[in-house]
Amino acid sequence: MKRSFKSLQEGLRQRFPNTHFTFYQSFGDNIIVVSPSSVLSLLKFLKEEKYFDFLMNISGVDYPKRDDRFEIVYELFASKTAFRLRVKTSVSESGTVSTVQSLWKTADWFEREIYDMFGVEFENHSNMNRLLTHHQFKGHPLRKDYPADYQQHCTEALPLHFDRGFDGDKEGVEEKDLIPLNIGPSHPATHGTLRIMAQMEGEKVYRAGVEIGYLHRCFEKMAETHPYNQVIPYTDRLNYCSAPMNNVGYCKTVEKLLGVEVPLKAQAIRVILCELSRIIDHIVCIGANAVDLGALTGFFHLFTYREKVYTLFEKLCGARLTVSLTRVGGMAQEPPRGWFEDVLIFCQEMKKGVDELELLLSGNRIWMDRTQGIGTLSVEEAIQWGYTGPCLRATGMSLDLRKADPYYGYDELDFDVPTGTTGDVYDRYLVRVEEMREAIKIIEQVARCVPFGDYTIRDKDIVLPEKKDVYGNIEGLMQHFMLIMNGVRPPAGETYCATEAANGELGFYLVSDGSGQPYRLKVRPPCFAIYQSFPRQVQGTLVADVIAILGSMNVIAGELDR
Repeated sequence: MKRSFKSLQEGLRQRFPNTHFTFYQSFGDNIIVVSPSSVLSLLKFLKEEKYFDFLMNISGVDYPKRDDRFEIVYELFASKTAFRLRVKTSVSESGTVSTVQSLWKTADWFEREIYDMFGVEFENHSNMNRLLTHHQFKGHPLRKDYPADYQQHCTEALPLHFDRGFDGDKEGVEEKDLIPLNIGPSHPATHGTLRIMAQMEGEKVYRAGVEIGYLHRCFEKMAETHPYNQVIPYTDRLNYCSAPMNNVGYCKTVEKLLGVEVPLKAQAIRVILCELSRIIDHIVCIGANAVDLGALTGFFHLFTYREKVYTLFEKLCGARLTVSLTRVGGMAQEPPRGWFEDVLIFCQEMKKGVDELELLLSGNRIWMDRTQGIGTLSVEEAIQWGYTGPCLRATGMSLDLRKADPYYGYDELDFDVPTGTTGDVYDRYLVRVEEMREAIKIIEQVARCVPFGDYTIRDKDIVLPEKKDVYGNIEGLMQHFMLIMNGVRPPAGETYCATEAANGELGFYLVSDGSGQPYRLKVRPPCFAIYQSFPRQVQGTLVADVIAILGSMNVIAGELDR
């Protein structure tokens, strides 16, 4: 049942007559402000009354001049109606807020991240320890008084350690003959950025833990110290396997604050780039997953097509991996002559490539034995952990923001949303294969009918004038000078904007204070929510299955650690 923000307000006033709520809307977002003591009961009501099933994100914001210095921001999502709600509360430096782990398991890492970055404690959290920074770290790096250039090095590694409250703890671990096992960060399947710690009972994993933060490059802190357009190259380095998707998601968020819509031609180019990126992201996921299980031929076969897409990127901007293709207001430049024809030629080649991939893997008995029935997950469990993207759709839930909450004309395109049934490694593979086919369909529809017009808006306060105007007349020179000096300046306010990236929902929570750089930019990376379920997914599996499950999650450390 579709519910409006107004009906939600009425329901809350009836259910909580003695609780003070502040309701307002900002840049199209629905927002409720409540005291810390009421957060848990409010979110419990919203979930149990089926207003919202997903907790998509929790952010922290530091306002040093306020008495209640830290703001905790919850982003809720209703999958059936695409209705979103932001719940906010504020706490002092010594204050606490209740954990919501009892409602959504995905709250675990999001709350620990806020504790690590800001120092806000969540009452009754099962494992209130640092997450992204190392155990020797002092202070909280996303506080406004923490210097952006101050580094702290780790000099020693921790021994194997596991989250408190693990399911098997009550059984008396000391009485069992368990073998400790470190998998990564030097293991080939962890790519130097993930540490998996396991205790083995024979060949089975008795319990496991993960340690992240090996590729923490301070994206959110750097965003606070750079002009809006200069943040774009940093977004490339989130999910570097599909960089243009990060460019698009970030610019779309800034444009929402500015209240502008990019031209139809720019929208078409962004859609093509996003779908090309979806293909190569799935190529990396399937190829790496296969090679980790011994299927080397599929890896080489797929990466041939990845290079073809990089050649298309190179023709467009001169770069291949980290491209910085978008600008706030549109695209960086006009595509070269014949580029759309090259895209259509690639689509024909990619169709054949996907068919050949299926011949290599889909009916391969070894591949099926290694992936079928491994890492199974129900829809309910996936929602609890905050799964989105192919890993969610593999469980049977057909949630895709391109359909549920369409943008850039996706609602006018003909494509399907593939789903699985069991949520296992094999279904995740099949979903990604079919998504590559659907991406090709989308690209062909758009590339054949690219709208006429400009590739960017022509607003002197947002977009730099063309070089001929800068060098040819004083007005163009002054516009260029003023925009370089002052930067893009969205009005003060906040927004959360999400796109359907290759791994799932990529969201940006952006707070503007009216200056030329973000006051706060929080990223909701898809694999951050997914990967925190990994220790529970591998519990009781064979050690060989650990690698299969890890590859199917498509964990990209650049967006995981940021």
